[in-house]
Amino acid sequence: MMKIGIESGAYLGRYGFDAGLARMKAHGYECLDYQDFANTDLPMFSMDAQGFEAYLTEHRKKLEDAGIEITQTHGPWRWPPQDYTEEQRAERFDKMARSIVGTAILGCKNFVIHPIMPFGDNQDPDPEKLWEMNYEFMGRLVEVGRQNDVVVCFENMPMRALSISVPEAILKFVKTINSPYFKVCLDTGHCSVFGLSPAEAVRLTGKDYLQVLHVHDNDGRGDLHWLPYTGVIDWDDFSAALDEIGYEGSLSLETAARKCDDPAEMEAREKDLFLAAKKLARR
Repeated sequence: MMKIGIESGAYLGRYGFDAGLARMKAHGYECLDYQDFANTDLPMFSMDAQGFEAYLTEHRKKLEDAGIEITQTHGPWRWPPQDYTEEQRAERFDKMARSIVGTAILGCKNFVIHPIMPFGDNQDPDPEKLWEMNYEFMGRLVEVGRQNDVVVCFENMPMRALSISVPEAILKFVKTINSPYFKVCLDTGHCSVFGLSPAEAVRLTGKDYLQVLHVHDNDGRGDLHWLPYTGVIDWDDFSAALDEIGYEGSLSLETAARKCDDPAEMEAREKDLFLAAKKLARR
């Protein structure tokens, strides 16, 4: 039976760690996409190794006590991208490597990361150079993953200008690296921005390479992170595709119920989102 998870911002970021954890558990979620590593301005990135480990160990214990599994974490993401110089890439690599260590401390096996974007997010004047920079960078990062028994999951992107964005290109890149510690994170909304079917992306990627999911909807043009069933994606076909390939990971939402001031309405919205996820997971 497919487990259902959600991004940490939807509950822990909105209500605080303890209250958010209790609330997401009460609504039925079984697992978490821990996204704190995405923001390297957080205090934990300034901690020494001992403090870093103690901080994450406390989070792990609270989640374990609540019966919530961390099925994936999200690696550092900086906007706008700054990956052109060796110094910029070195800074990013160090933060990503530390986040992989942190992922292992949390007891999680999957670490999601975006391609590096040396020319920014809206241009790709040298696709061969883009590939080479990512190949060198990700090859080293995957070795850190291997050393910590963490799978680095390469995510398809919504940037139309980039040659490494669509699921086909992501899969080709992952196959080229050719490591059991390098797999695919399939983002449904990012597929939709290109007019691509997430279901067909699931079938293309297949069980051997599809490690984790980011599940959300949109209008087919923008990366809007809408709730499932509120946009253009064919979710019935998506669920069918997951069944067809025998996907064994969790169904992880990268979206949250829209905030409102009425506590009863907010509760209803969050419960409705979980029910939508249950439908997607065919439970």
